[in-house]
Order: sequence, then structure tokens, then C-alpha cells
Amino acid sequence: CIILVIRPSASAKKYQQIWTKEGSPLLVNAKKQMLLLKKQLKKDYKEPIEVELGMSYGNPSMPEAFKKLKRKNCTKIILLPLYPQYAASSTASSMDSLWRILLRARNVPAIRTIRNYHDHPAYINALKDSILDFWKKNGKPTKLVMSFHGIPKRSLMQGDPYHCECHKTGRLLAEALNLKDDMYQVCFQSRFGKAEWLKPYFADIIKGLGTNKEKNVHVICPGFSSDCLETLEEINIEGKAIFKEHGGGKYFYIPALNHNPMWIKAMSKILSDHLSGWLDNKWLADKEKRASIKTKQQYDKIKKTI
Repeated sequence: CIILVIRPSASAKKYQQIWTKEGSPLLVNAKKQMLLLKKQLKKDYKEPIEVELGMSYGNPSMPEAFKKLKRKNCTKIILLPLYPQYAASSTASSMDSLWRILLRARNVPAIRTIRNYHDHPAYINALKDSILDFWKKNGKPTKLVMSFHGIPKRSLMQGDPYHCECHKTGRLLAEALNLKDDMYQVCFQSRFGKAEWLKPYFADIIKGLGTNKEKNVHVICPGFSSDCLETLEEINIEGKAIFKEHGGGKYFYIPALNHNPMWIKAMSKILSDHLSGWLDNKWLADKEKRASIKTKQQYDKIKKTI
């Protein structure tokens, strides 16, 4: 009751600071990703691949996305969560949304799910290129902070691999950028409630860097494929304020991959690893059209006898 009464008002004020003319940054970026990925897949494969966006909580919803794919006669569906690192509260939640839909479906399509891609070379390279491009325009920092969304520590103790996967992403990205251990820091943001969450906390790290008079800090959130309230307000605005308040120098937030061309290509590459056996390399549009016409004719004959 306390959360439902207090939090919406506080969140609304924060959303006002990051809202765009097109609407929610998260939704705007996700829709662009969907359209660009569809174009990329068209370049990469002969056989048409449909792409729909579905959200576990919000619109367009998962049921809406599923219905659209079914209307397009998709009999094979891959779930690509936009969470690189697996967590029960994020990736598994997306899977649960799909399973709930399938429980009510009479004609269930073939399903494949992508569990994670936290260490996929295409994902790491997309992050690396994004950072290097940012550094060309803004200079290289004295410290790179990699901040991931936090989860309660008890989840780690119960066997959730999220903490380990975040650190592996951080290590691989640092290696790709040729950073020494003292040149980057992995931490976790968005702690909520009194329970202990994954440490170190982003706010503590930024405060400490400010107190130590760090000259130039850049922050990136590799756990988000699209910028949202959390990255644009908590990291870019609140984080900067904390850093400056405690005596820090320059502070920059490196945007999420959003609709970066390298990220779109990376998504196609990640999908390719899960498409084995599903695509016909000899697929031809005319051949498919003839087969569809023949199938419909046969169905019409059978329907008359029912």
C-alpha cells in the first residue's frame, strides 16, 4: 500500500525530466530496434522473419505480440529478452509471460528461448565500439564505471547467476578496451527497501570517486539495451549530482546501445545461433506462394466434408 501510494507520484516527477516528444525513451528505442532488426534480418536471410515487440509489464504486451505473430502464421517463435544477463526477476519473468500465453493456446508453436548473451562476442563488441565512439568525441576518462541494475543479495544466495554474469560482462568489456583493473569499476544501482542488495552500490562508488577528486568519470549501463528512466534519470542526472556535490570533476553518461547499427547487427548474430534447423537456405518466395495456394485448396476441399 505504501509503494502504490507514494511511488507513482515520485516516479512521475522523474519521468517529466526524461520524457521525449515521441514518448517514453524505452518504448521509442525498443520500437526502433524492432524495425531495424527486421530490416537487418531481411538482409541476412532469404526466408522472411517477422519481429514483434512485447513487454512483460506494459504495452505493447506479450499477448499482443504473440497474437500478431500467430496472425502472420508463424509456427516457430524465438523469445529474445532484451536483458543480456540472466536473472529470475527479468529474463525468467519474460519467459513466464510467454508460458502463461501458451497455457491458453490450442495450437502451440515451436518455441526457443535465448537465456542470456552476456558474454556473446557480438554483444561485447557492440558495447566496445559504442564506448570508443563516445571517447572519440568526449575524450577517455580516468575511470569507467559499469553499473548494472541491482537485485537483492538473497537472490544470489539462492543460486541466481545474475551477479556472476554482470561481472563477466564487465571483465570481457574491460579486456576489449584494454583497461587495467584500476581503470574501471563494476557496481549495482536501484537499491530498494531495507534488505541488502548486490554490492558495491552505485551511489557509494560515485560518492567515493567524487570525494577522491576523480577528474573524469564515464558511466555506462551494460545491462540495458535501451535507455530508460533508470539510466537517464538515476544514472545521468542523480549520479552526476552526487559526483559533483562531493567534489568530482567531469561526469559523462555513455548512452545505451539503443538503435546503434552495431547492436542491431549483434542482435541478428545472437539470433543466428538459435535459428539452426529452422531456416531453409533454398527458400524461394514463388515456391512458398505455390505451396500456400495448394495447401489452401486442399483445406477447402476437406472443409466441405466436415
